[in-house]
This record gives sequence, C-alpha cells and structure tokens, in this order.
Amino acid sequence: MSSLDDRLDALAAQFAPLPGVLVAFSGGVDSGVVLAAAVRALGAGRVVAATAVSPSLPAAERAAAAEFGTSLGVRHEFPRTDELSREGYVANAGDRCAFCKSELVDVLTPLAARLGIADVVTGTNADDLTAGFRPGIAAAAARGAWAPLARAGLTKDDVRAAARRWELPLADKPAAACLASRIAYGVPVSAEGLARVEHAEADLRAALEAAGLPVRDLRVRDLGADTARIEVDATRVAELTDRPDLLAAVRGFARVEVDPRGFRSGSMNELLPDPVRYR
Repeated sequence: MSSLDDRLDALAAQFAPLPGVLVAFSGGVDSGVVLAAAVRALGAGRVVAATAVSPSLPAAERAAAAEFGTSLGVRHEFPRTDELSREGYVANAGDRCAFCKSELVDVLTPLAARLGIADVVTGTNADDLTAGFRPGIAAAAARGAWAPLARAGLTKDDVRAAARRWELPLADKPAAACLASRIAYGVPVSAEGLARVEHAEADLRAALEAAGLPVRDLRVRDLGADTARIEVDATRVAELTDRPDLLAAVRGFARVEVDPRGFRSGSMNELLPDPVRYR
C-alpha cells in the first residue's frame, strides 16, 4: 500500500507536465488542496482558481474562497453560472447534481480556453468515486474535467492530512455543500428558496454563538410543505431542541423541527425512494 507521501508525489506528478491548469475551487478543503498542490508544482503564475458564483453559493463561502486564493497568490476568477436555467436542476430529482456540474464545466471550459489553459480539474477525491451517490462526478468527467486527487488515490482523510501538513487555513474547515443540497428532492429549486435557507442558517448560527452554544456543522433542510429540519452537531441536539427561542431564529418556515440524529452529510439522499437509478 502506498504512503501519503507517495500519493502526494503522484498528485504533483500530474501537474508537472502541464503548461497551466484551471482549478474549479468551491472553497472547500478538497479543491483547496488541489489548488495548493498545483501551485506547489507549477508556481502561482501558471494556476488559475475559478469559483462559480450563483444563488447556490453562500456569500460567506465566496468571501472565504477569495481570501484563500489571495493567500496562494493565484489569479482568481468568479464566473457566473446559471444552474436555474436548467430544467433538470430546478426539478430537483435525484440527478440534480449532474445538471449543476454540467453547468459548471460548461462555463469553466471556455473560460480556461480564453486564458490559454487546456486542463480543468475538480476536487473529487478517491472516496467520492466509491460513494454510492455522486451523479455530478460523471457529468463533470463527461465534459472533460478531471480529478487529480482521485487519480492519485487520495482519500478524504489524506486530503485533510495534506492540508494540515501544508498548514492551509482550511485544513479543519467543516464540510460544505451548495445550498441546493439543503432542499429535499422533489421540491423545486428557486433563487428565493436558496436564499431562505442561506439566511436561516446564518441567523441560527449567529443565535447559537450568542447563546454560548457554537456548532461546527449546521444545516437547515427544506423538506417542502413549508417545513424546515435542522441538523447540528449531535452534542448540541438536546440543547437546541429545548430552546424554542433559538429555533425562532429560523424564519420563513411555518414549521421548524430538529433532527434527533444530528448532522449527517448527504442526509437528503436518505429520502430518495430509488437512489440506485441515479448512481
């Protein structure tokens, strides 16, 4: 079995022969490590970060992404994407992510071409390839984007380890996903719905901080029928459940409930009646 050093060497080797690369940088740790690895291999002048801006990207994530790009000294583009123009994305069936990734790569590929760059890469890691539900991965690959982390065999734990080794500021950043991932499949996605979730999460996090109950992971899930389900760190579930004053911070929904199981990445996939069809 190869070591982390071997896998990081394999990651660097993928960038070495490239004249330049454009990294689809979401602001998360996976694509952040890809971006940092590209800079280490090629130098900042041959690397471009691109963070897609749309109603599905929280404003706080955009600001953090910009700060990280600046710290690496790379050119950082913020192209607009229009997922909401794609009927499949709005319909929000189990394959929603495929339409999102198609839109992303369809925007980034011509951007890269205008900059004289042939390669567009993503932050997909080796664990993502074996996860049971990732319809967006195939869509991105079909459009020519490739995944250096996955090719090097780097897992989620490897990515975190590399980020800490390189002392990247996002090394311990909680997992983040687009705002559309908060909306239950079958509930149409809209700009207004995305904004409602973004504001609800920001307001609830601020209320928890003010109450001396900070959380690492927090999601406000839109279940439809004007109902929100809150997921927080398991250690905070009981405290939040007993605090209706804090739940009142989640505005815009007629009903607000707390998930007793706590935060679970990808919990919306549990509600799909037939997830296999979207793999």
